[in-house]
Amino acid sequence: MNTNYSSLPLTSIELQSNQLKSEVANGGLGDVENDSGGEQDKLPLIGDGPAGPPEGSGVPGAVFNLATSIIGAGIMALPATMKVLGVAVGLVSILVMGILSEITIELLVRFAVYCRALSYGEVVHKALGRPASIVAQMCVIINNAGVLIVYLIIIGDVMSGSLKHIGVMDQLIGHGEWDNRRLLILVVLVIFLAPLCALEKIDSLSLSSAASVALAVVFVVVSCIIALVKVIEGKISMPRMGPDFSSRAAMLDLLVVIPIMTNAYICHFNVQPIYNELKEKTPHNMYKIGRITTVLCVVVYALTAVSGYLLFGEDTESDVLTNFDKDLGIRFSSILNFIVRIGYVIHLVLVFPVVHFSLRQTVDSLIFGELAPHSRKKMLTLTVVLLALIYLGSTMIPNIWVAFKFTGATTGLALGFMFPALVALKLDKEGKSLGKGERLLSLVMLGLAIVVSIVGVIGNVYSLKSKSE
Repeated sequence: MNTNYSSLPLTSIELQSNQLKSEVANGGLGDVENDSGGEQDKLPLIGDGPAGPPEGSGVPGAVFNLATSIIGAGIMALPATMKVLGVAVGLVSILVMGILSEITIELLVRFAVYCRALSYGEVVHKALGRPASIVAQMCVIINNAGVLIVYLIIIGDVMSGSLKHIGVMDQLIGHGEWDNRRLLILVVLVIFLAPLCALEKIDSLSLSSAASVALAVVFVVVSCIIALVKVIEGKISMPRMGPDFSSRAAMLDLLVVIPIMTNAYICHFNVQPIYNELKEKTPHNMYKIGRITTVLCVVVYALTAVSGYLLFGEDTESDVLTNFDKDLGIRFSSILNFIVRIGYVIHLVLVFPVVHFSLRQTVDSLIFGELAPHSRKKMLTLTVVLLALIYLGSTMIPNIWVAFKFTGATTGLALGFMFPALVALKLDKEGKSLGKGERLLSLVMLGLAIVVSIVGVIGNVYSLKSKSE
């Protein structure tokens, strides 16, 4: 795909005590040079000190943290989106959304350096003003809280079952109080999630993030192996390549599926925290982290979407994990079912604190201000309050499709595409020059995001209205 997007090299950037002066050559992002012409690429995001904390994460740890921010519950909805779009259109959508998301990540890093901003909200504040910053922070809060609620819904669906599907607890030890949905989610929240959420630095989660990515890869590998075996044995029919236009319900699903796809790549709220804790805090390193993460996520998403849709076809649920409660038609089906479901529940437990970190940080900044002194007591209080609200939300929202439809069409598009494009265009007017291709791309992304958001919200409303009739 020709996006007129280059590697975005920066040139002649000089940090001064009171302001940051810069000159961008060739309209791109990349390495940074000092006045003598030697490559430094050592721009601290805050202050003029060393390029990163003495103890921080390296590139692999940052990749795991960023990938964990992306590969969460969204992966479970992708087979259902593939059912709506068809294999060919679905794969193209996954690739295009991944590329556009990676470009917006690089734009955010670029202008965070210009603005010397510590967080997503601060970048928006310095570029667009305080009102826009408040809107951006509210979007982060709504998006992240919605995602965390979805995680708990999935954990509840898998472990305790639903009206259509049997849960892991029922299959392992039979029906009883121990598989009560609300009680089970509460136990998981208190025993496993709360201690991880109480950690103060996102770098502390690098190891758990690596484990979560590994578990996601296990899920993908197992799903692909099962699908491949069934294809070889001739047990899978030819899948649809394009969208289905045969019914009103199919048309409504088509209107809302693109916002769901865009929501699967939203990680922008964690870009600045991850950047801030790099050992070698340089824009070049963060660009590399973003590109590696994008490639990893595109591959994982494509394999998951295709294998899930091949396995279950038109019976694919909005949360594909719930489909793994039946005989898959191959040897060791029961064992593979348990591996897939329990493995992914553990993955979500490890992903949860990474998303919660940026949620708590954003709530803290919005209530107490960016410059408020750090307090361990305040941090723990916020953690307890947020976890309690997220738990209540998980008991009220019926399924993940409903949550993803609305957050994807609103906060997801705003965080991933609208605000990065607006920041780039605003700072371009102030002399932080974009290349012609970058300016055009920013305008196109902004326009498309607005159109998709409006269409998605209208489609969601009509979809809910048609189901209630």
